[in-house]
Amino acid sequence: MNRYCFTLRVRPDRLGEYKARHQAVWPEMLEALRDAGWSNYSLFLSDDGLLIGYVETPDLDSARAAMARTTVNGRWQQEMSQFFVDLGHGHADDNFVLIPEVFHLEDQLARLRHRPGNTEEAFHV
Repeated sequence: MNRYCFTLRVRPDRLGEYKARHQAVWPEMLEALRDAGWSNYSLFLSDDGLLIGYVETPDLDSARAAMARTTVNGRWQQEMSQFFVDLGHGHADDNFVLIPEVFHLEDQLARLRHRPGNTEEAFHV
């Protein structure tokens, strides 16, 4: 499973409504995300409008393409486009900026455990 992080910018004057919309996402949209391979998906929103998304999926391009084929995603993106700053062309899911991962604790611990000569006992303090 691959991990992805992305950013967008929500209009500061629309933060409250943006948060409210995400308290009751349409059930059809939730199911479409799940069926398209989005898992452990979270959004974080700062007071200045910075939106940070995190998702785990085998392939982000495939997961995005699967969502693009659903009718519910088109409706959701149309509804939500009013909340974003500088979307350019398309919808929010066409414009987010991917942030590369530089550290993941579990990956590094797993590499340590599997180094030649290491035993599981060496990692218990």
